[in-house]
Amino acid sequence: MKGIVLAGGSGTRLHPITQAVSKQLLPVYDKPMIYYPISVLMLAGIREILIISTPADLPNFRRLLGDGSQFGLSFSFAEQPSPNGLAEAFVIGADFVGDDSVALVLGDNIFYGQGFSTTLRTAATDLDGCVLFGYQVKDPERYGVGEVDENGTLLSIEEKPEKPRSNNAITGLYFYDNEVVDISRNLKPSARGELEITDVNLSYLRRDRAKLIELSRGFAWLDTGTHDSLLEAGQFVQVLEHRTGVRIACLEEVALKMGFISADECHALGTKLAKSGYGEYVMNVAVLAGAQS
Repeated sequence: MKGIVLAGGSGTRLHPITQAVSKQLLPVYDKPMIYYPISVLMLAGIREILIISTPADLPNFRRLLGDGSQFGLSFSFAEQPSPNGLAEAFVIGADFVGDDSVALVLGDNIFYGQGFSTTLRTAATDLDGCVLFGYQVKDPERYGVGEVDENGTLLSIEEKPEKPRSNNAITGLYFYDNEVVDISRNLKPSARGELEITDVNLSYLRRDRAKLIELSRGFAWLDTGTHDSLLEAGQFVQVLEHRTGVRIACLEEVALKMGFISADECHALGTKLAKSGYGEYVMNVAVLAGAQS
């Protein structure tokens, strides 16, 4: 499975902050926002990742992430000049995806919960069609909403319904088989001129090839599209990290635990950041892992 992080858009709801920098490069407490969705793909076992952003912002993503080899990954980069819809990611990334299945994660979504890696890898392994991830919210009318039966089979998808059939909001994480490329290429733009991800999902739903996994009550799903939600996400991460002593979405630690890099390689990465608390944490994680091996 390949992975795509969609980190485009103009971030107008966060102006003036995002007038000079991509939203996905803003800090969520102690690390850039894009670290969080990248860590999700890594936890699914994905090592080839395409970053899609605007022509103006891509050089900054390249500077931050490099080619990914330091994390045992391979990063590619592609331009989305204007925000023409989430499904355009599969048209832009068609050559990158090739004949493989693909996971798409939105660059401003944060996921946190116990056992998430197992859930992701099982979904990737058992993929037949598309897998969406649902999360219980109190205001489902603001989201795409999925209705499921007792087996997790998706019965309906509605975009921002006035009378939602469930409280299951469809999050910004999607797993698809290779057919998604052709489906996306054949989509017609919606009334707002975009290739809609909901239309992709409905295409799978009509053929009974769509599944929705409900993320449990102990799980957290956050987006960071407004000033308040960005601040709340940072506070959420800060509280968890201070209470547990474990950093969320630390790419060096995830790479080490997934077996993508060695303890020595992890320590070397921490050394480069040694003057920050983040760098100290990476070095400590590496030392502990080396002592246990």
